[in-house]
Amino acid sequence: MKRLGLLKVDLIALSMGGMIAQELILKEPSLVRKLVLVGTGPRGGTGISNVSHITNLDLVRATLTFKDVKTYLFFPNTENGKKKAKEFLIQIKKKKNHRDKPISLIAYRKQLNAINKWGKEKPSDLSKIVQPTLIINGDHDRMVPTENSYDLANRIPNSKLKIFEHAGHGSLFQYPKEFVEIVLTFLR
Repeated sequence: MKRLGLLKVDLIALSMGGMIAQELILKEPSLVRKLVLVGTGPRGGTGISNVSHITNLDLVRATLTFKDVKTYLFFPNTENGKKKAKEFLIQIKKKKNHRDKPISLIAYRKQLNAINKWGKEKPSDLSKIVQPTLIINGDHDRMVPTENSYDLANRIPNSKLKIFEHAGHGSLFQYPKEFVEIVLTFLR
């Protein structure tokens, strides 16, 4: 950020990105004006060390059912969750340019190992985060259990919490319009 000449930013981070954002703000607090943490949890958070197990099971499940793994990882197995997963997957397939490249097996394993390590480590002192912080999640997040969002909200002094009903780890994909409205209002 410093090399890009960015002196102060608003940071929006999802899942593992939220873990990285917590580290960044604790090490370089002057770089962040406002923080939005989505579908993430604190170091040592409940169930975070189970991410590899859940992800690998869902990958097998997706392979066996010929579905995109995001269907299982990001959305709850409910009527609404299944409908929103289909809508989301149709929407991302419409994007023709600047698409994300598929993750390599090595990167996939390293990411899961890093998340597992994060989930087993000693908690950080999040009371040091003084920037306004918005924490968002779904009420059915299996990857980073929703209770971690409540934990973050309790431990970060200047925080607000928004839990989307009938939503999973990908609550921002399940409720994109509402997500954007909430975040824009918060950042103003």
